[in-house]
Amino acid sequence: MQYWKKLTKSEIKQRVDAALSQNVDYHERTILGIPASHLDENVFNMDTGYLNNAPFLKAMIDNPNHIGCHTMGESEPFFAGTQKLEEELISIVAEDILKCPHGEYDGYVASGGTEANIQAIWIYRNQFKKLFDAKYDEMCILCTEDSHYSMPKAGNVLNLDVKYVPVADDTREIIPDALDQVIEAAKIEGKKYFIVVANMMTTMFGSVDSVNTYTDALTDANVKFKVHLDGAYGGFVYPFSTDNDEMTFQNPMVSSVTLDAHKMVQAPFGTGIFIARKGLIDNVFTDEAQYVSGLDATLIGSRSGANAIAVWMILQTYGPHDWFEKIHILNYRTTWLCNQLKEMKVDFYRHPSSNIVAIRGKHIKPELARKFGLVPDSHNKKPNWYKIVLMEHVHIDHLMPFVDELKESLWI
Repeated sequence: MQYWKKLTKSEIKQRVDAALSQNVDYHERTILGIPASHLDENVFNMDTGYLNNAPFLKAMIDNPNHIGCHTMGESEPFFAGTQKLEEELISIVAEDILKCPHGEYDGYVASGGTEANIQAIWIYRNQFKKLFDAKYDEMCILCTEDSHYSMPKAGNVLNLDVKYVPVADDTREIIPDALDQVIEAAKIEGKKYFIVVANMMTTMFGSVDSVNTYTDALTDANVKFKVHLDGAYGGFVYPFSTDNDEMTFQNPMVSSVTLDAHKMVQAPFGTGIFIARKGLIDNVFTDEAQYVSGLDATLIGSRSGANAIAVWMILQTYGPHDWFEKIHILNYRTTWLCNQLKEMKVDFYRHPSSNIVAIRGKHIKPELARKFGLVPDSHNKKPNWYKIVLMEHVHIDHLMPFVDELKESLWI
């Protein structure tokens, strides 16, 4: 690991304190030109004794703005200290987790996976327009029917059609013949440029798409395409539960990746991560942002530096080896649950590298789902599936009452 090291609480506090000391201090320096300040001290506790041993809360109070993308050179100098921590976080994710060569990436901490997915699609829409003078109706988003709702949202915002690929009901895998048919039908409509969003664990099933299935079909179809990975859920799971490099930057077809730290990493909500190969994010520079040092190439603009610090703190607390162990403990609990379901002859889906279990709706009574907080695949019609996510707080002791009640309900 190049950047990812396990640090003690004392070392983390020292690093955060040092970074904050390099940011603007509104108490010590008169700053007249930026619309920013620390949090309102009439509302929030500014007591140094309270904050000295709480580096994240101290960062929240200091309120650094991480506008821009700090892997690209110049950024707002007022927050240079904590921007360096975010840049280090991006290096951990890009190089140590996603295996991108040193310095060959750009990235930032987004507001979540939805923003990061839209950011990627925005980049490739603009790149196709710039390189090939592509019209909007000649481009489309290509993804599976299990993909996150951020894809139709991106299509709506960016004025692009979305083409959905069917998946097998039992394996949740792309059906190659169906993919070929979707691509051919899109070509007949006049589509020449495809923005692929491949799933690194879907939200409902934890299923994983084959990038190569997409790229082989699109290459055979002789069309232009770019590949983005939606690892909003799986980005901090799948790379640790498999040795397959297909969904890393070791795969030359992969151009960008979304991850969400506010899921498995348990960071505050509003901490997605976007990583792209070097140079791609240039396609969305906002030249009109002349008052921003270094301009801005992000969808969100101003964003919380404290959230970036939170993710950095969590990853440095674990280090790579403890994080690997954490993921495998969760997968062990998932396997335990699956074994119980098999004994009861309950139909379910689980990708072998995932800690999500989707159970066929026919086995789950509504009152059981409500009691244990199971999530259906639809709230507007009778669910076909209910999912269980093995998060940090879900121990086998929590699963056993559910298993017992499920078993009892099957006998009634």
